[in-house]
Amino acid sequence: MPLLPLLSFARTIARTVATGCVLFAAGAAAAEPHVRIEAPAAGATLDAMEQNRLVYEVDPGPRGDHVHVYVDGEEVGILRQLRGSYTLETLSPGDRELCVKVVNKAHTPIGVQQCVKVRVD
Repeated sequence: MPLLPLLSFARTIARTVATGCVLFAAGAAAAEPHVRIEAPAAGATLDAMEQNRLVYEVDPGPRGDHVHVYVDGEEVGILRQLRGSYTLETLSPGDRELCVKVVNKAHTPIGVQQCVKVRVD
């Protein structure tokens, strides 16, 4: 069997593997840990007399375990689902900051979070 077709085939395989590795690496980079608060939107006005819902989606990454919910820096909830909603207790009127933070198994924030500022009337 001639050696030239084998070398050509080997080069094609090597390029395919290299391209696949680059695509895999790019896909892995796209899956960075994140928190996304889908509702309420930043700047929204919430009704103080209603139960308001915080809708979220999280990828905790390899260092994260679950998430905590904060209102004005005070922890108000622990969430184990990566996607869902959380009913906020009655909020007093004024400007409020709602945060979802990824924490590790020791309940320590790992720096992956999102916060939104809202107005409660």
